[in-house]
Amino acid sequence: MVGNEPVFRTGFLASGKENLAEVRMQLSRWVKTGKLIKLKKGLYTLAQPYRKVTPNPFLIANAMKKASYVSMQSAMGHYGMIPEHVPTVTSVTTQRPEQVKTPLGHFVFRHVKKNWFHGYRQTDLGSGQQAFIATPEKALLDLVYLTPGADNYDFLRELRLQNLEQLDVGVVRKLADKSGSVKLLRAAKFIAKLAGQEAGEEL
Repeated sequence: MVGNEPVFRTGFLASGKENLAEVRMQLSRWVKTGKLIKLKKGLYTLAQPYRKVTPNPFLIANAMKKASYVSMQSAMGHYGMIPEHVPTVTSVTTQRPEQVKTPLGHFVFRHVKKNWFHGYRQTDLGSGQQAFIATPEKALLDLVYLTPGADNYDFLRELRLQNLEQLDVGVVRKLADKSGSVKLLRAAKFIAKLAGQEAGEEL
């Protein structure tokens, strides 16, 4: 029943007639025998070779916290905006910050206020999987928002940003302006400068 599910919750196996405690005991046995991988309390995926679909790390991150979306370096790496491979999946949430280490990866959740929780979209990840990921503009501004001193031109330059043709500088400015943050407004000017420099180099 769960073979086609990348990840599933305890309740997925519990019908109205079954005892939830019995389901939990069975899940615990399957984890001990290596049939299941426990990702977090109440969240599981089938182990190899039992699963038919390998869960995408972004899908796992979304499942760990419903009020979250993948952002910052993780989303920027997804868009090819930075040259480095990003092993940790970083998400933004309105819930408490948290770090979760699993056999399938390391997941970090950074807290933001509700008025900054926007600028993401549902994205197709292949194999029938989808996840909420920040737009290129919001991913970069989330990084600035959550990193001390990130409104510094040298900091932004050292990110070695690339493929900035997909970045809408106008949207960056609008997001920064809407936030009312002096830090983000300052960063938006530097981001526009870096985008202009990359465009000039491509001419």
